[in-house]
Amino acid sequence: MKYISTRGGAQPQQFCDILLGGLAPDGGLYLPESYPQVSAAELAEWRELPYHALALKILLKYVDDIPACDLKAIADRTYSANVYRYCRPGGDASEITPLTTLEPGFHLLELSNGPTLAFKDMAMQLLGHLFEYVLEKRGESINILGATSGDTGSAAEYAMRGKHRVKVFMLSPEGKMSAFQRAQMYSLQDPNIFNIAVRGMFDDAQDIVKAVSNDAEFKAKYRIGAVNSINWARVMAQVVYYFKGYFAATTANDQQVAFCVPSGNFGNICAGHIARMMGLPIARLVLATNENDVLDEFFRSGVYRPRATAETHVTSSPSMDISKASNFERFIFDLVGRDASKVRELWQQVDAGGAFDLRGTRYFADLPGYGVVSGSSSHADRLATIRDVWNHHQLMIDTHTADGVKVAREHREAGIPMVVLETAQAVKFSETIHEALGCDPARPKELEGIEKLDQRVEVVDASVDQVKAIVTRNC
Repeated sequence: MKYISTRGGAQPQQFCDILLGGLAPDGGLYLPESYPQVSAAELAEWRELPYHALALKILLKYVDDIPACDLKAIADRTYSANVYRYCRPGGDASEITPLTTLEPGFHLLELSNGPTLAFKDMAMQLLGHLFEYVLEKRGESINILGATSGDTGSAAEYAMRGKHRVKVFMLSPEGKMSAFQRAQMYSLQDPNIFNIAVRGMFDDAQDIVKAVSNDAEFKAKYRIGAVNSINWARVMAQVVYYFKGYFAATTANDQQVAFCVPSGNFGNICAGHIARMMGLPIARLVLATNENDVLDEFFRSGVYRPRATAETHVTSSPSMDISKASNFERFIFDLVGRDASKVRELWQQVDAGGAFDLRGTRYFADLPGYGVVSGSSSHADRLATIRDVWNHHQLMIDTHTADGVKVAREHREAGIPMVVLETAQAVKFSETIHEALGCDPARPKELEGIEKLDQRVEVVDASVDQVKAIVTRNC
């Protein structure tokens, strides 16, 4: 299996090479040369597999430069019940991603039972083990540079803390995450973890990461790698739970499902798109945004118009406070028939601060064939949804999952199960939960009082040079 850049200017690479590299040298994102197909016989075989075994089957479709026995050991270690132990009372931790039914044909897929209580653990834990394995084999070290709007940062740091040959430099928007999210990251004292708060929004932090990654000389000298969803391994790992969710919500492989995915950076739903391209019977993918509705605007109108920092709303579902979806390029690459020259043309406009408009083109005419529909949610919507789910099901959901439930309800189709991907546990956004319900969510005993721990973070301007200086000083 070889991987190519969405912008066509990079030589095909093997998995282990793109794992460590992040962005392609031409600024594009890596994708497999073609998506492996899953046969009816394989679907039948996979239906009864436990999560770690299912993960191995899918990983083997994409990774052929790690021996199968080693990949199995990594999958077994990653997806074990002692790692994903924070499931709801009465839940089965061995399921890894239990399915919770709210009503017939309407479900939540629990993805937040890992160490940081967010779905990002599902891929990041795998990434940590893959990094350590490949670096040890090669005798190399790496410096991870990432940006987070909330959950990616803590998931990456918990996956990489204490790992040999890895340092993590994580950028986050100063004051824009919940107190719990900040505490999860900033309270870590591991010597290989460095937190950097940027005066600005998530998009400013993400732009810095991309700028550093595009500086070929600096990237090579300091061995800069990525853990954001620009890293293909993240998306690959997320494909697994679409298969698991499909099997949990159906009884036979001739049935279809719909998945509703809260999304800001398009990484989570991109994995669903890839699962669908592989042959998983997904009727539609429902994309849910908050007030930052750039992606919703595109799927409704064909116009992709990233917002300026000043136009980005600070919301109560902060992990989706994103107006420039870095993973969206992968989807557009497929939409335009994998025409790298077209992707370069479109992203020249985006990188220059502009937009692109596909209305009236054959690409927009083809868009319905990809099965993506969308909707948005507001603060009032998520408060009402949190209350409704609590009152009718005695279940606390976080703010992003509430956005998903709200939009999923608008796109239900008779006879097709709807599966909403849970993104985090309610405790991560207790301020809004208290506003909605008048009480605070419970939290695991290990995480009680986390906000009171000493925090270690360096605050900088939205400056590439300042971030480079921190990396240089600590390497």
